[in-house]
Amino acid sequence: MKLSTRVMRALLLAAAAAALAAAAYQLREKHQEAEQAVQNIHDQLDALDPVTRAAVIGRLTAQEAKKVRDHRP
Repeated sequence: MKLSTRVMRALLLAAAAAALAAAAYQLREKHQEAEQAVQNIHDQLDALDPVTRAAVIGRLTAQEAKKVRDHRP
Protein backbone atom coordinates (compact mmCIF):
# COMPACT_ATOMS: atom_id res chain seq x y z
CA MET A 1 0.00 0.00 0.00
CA LYS A 2 2.82 2.43 0.80
CA LEU A 3 4.51 1.76 -2.53
CA SER A 4 1.25 2.49 -4.29
CA THR A 5 0.98 5.87 -2.53
CA ARG A 6 4.53 6.76 -3.50
CA VAL A 7 3.93 5.79 -7.11
CA MET A 8 0.73 7.85 -7.17
CA ARG A 9 2.55 10.88 -5.74
CA ALA A 10 5.33 10.50 -8.30
CA LEU A 11 2.80 10.30 -11.13
CA LEU A 12 0.96 13.37 -9.90
CA LEU A 13 4.22 15.27 -9.54
CA ALA A 14 5.26 14.29 -13.08
CA ALA A 15 1.88 15.37 -14.44
CA ALA A 16 2.12 18.70 -12.63
CA ALA A 17 5.63 19.25 -14.00
CA ALA A 18 4.45 18.48 -17.54
CA ALA A 19 1.53 20.89 -17.19
CA LEU A 20 3.86 23.58 -15.88
CA ALA A 21 6.27 23.06 -18.77
CA ALA A 22 3.42 23.31 -21.28
CA ALA A 23 2.14 26.51 -19.66
CA ALA A 24 5.64 28.02 -19.71
CA TYR A 25 6.00 27.17 -23.40
CA GLN A 26 2.66 28.80 -24.24
CA LEU A 27 3.56 31.88 -22.21
CA ARG A 28 6.88 32.19 -24.03
CA GLU A 29 5.09 31.95 -27.40
CA LYS A 30 2.58 34.64 -26.43
CA HIS A 31 5.39 36.88 -25.20
CA GLN A 32 7.24 36.50 -28.50
CA GLU A 33 4.06 37.30 -30.45
CA ALA A 34 3.53 40.44 -28.36
CA GLU A 35 7.14 41.54 -28.88
CA GLN A 36 6.75 41.06 -32.63
CA ALA A 37 3.52 43.10 -32.66
CA VAL A 38 5.20 45.93 -30.76
CA GLN A 39 8.16 45.86 -33.14
CA ASN A 40 5.79 46.02 -36.13
CA ILE A 41 4.06 49.06 -34.65
CA HIS A 42 7.39 50.79 -34.02
CA ASP A 43 8.51 50.04 -37.57
CA GLN A 44 5.30 51.48 -38.99
CA LEU A 45 5.62 54.61 -36.86
CA ASP A 46 9.25 55.03 -37.86
CA ALA A 47 8.27 54.86 -41.53
CA LEU A 48 5.97 57.90 -41.20
CA ASP A 49 7.11 61.43 -41.86
CA PRO A 50 7.69 63.45 -38.65
CA VAL A 51 4.47 65.50 -38.84
CA THR A 52 2.24 62.49 -39.46
CA ARG A 53 4.07 60.50 -36.80
CA ALA A 54 3.52 63.25 -34.22
CA ALA A 55 -0.18 63.41 -35.13
CA VAL A 56 -0.62 59.64 -34.82
CA ILE A 57 1.19 59.49 -31.49
CA GLY A 58 -0.79 62.47 -30.21
CA ARG A 59 -4.08 60.87 -31.16
CA LEU A 60 -3.15 57.52 -29.64
CA THR A 61 -2.02 59.26 -26.45
CA ALA A 62 -5.28 61.20 -26.22
CA GLN A 63 -7.32 58.03 -26.73
CA GLU A 64 -5.42 56.15 -24.02
CA ALA A 65 -5.66 59.08 -21.61
CA LYS A 66 -9.43 59.15 -22.16
CA LYS A 67 -9.64 55.41 -21.42
CA VAL A 68 -7.74 55.93 -18.17
CA ARG A 69 -9.95 58.85 -17.12
CA ASP A 70 -13.12 56.92 -17.97
CA HIS A 71 -12.14 53.97 -15.76
CA ARG A 72 -11.47 55.96 -12.64
CA PRO A 73 -14.13 55.62 -9.92
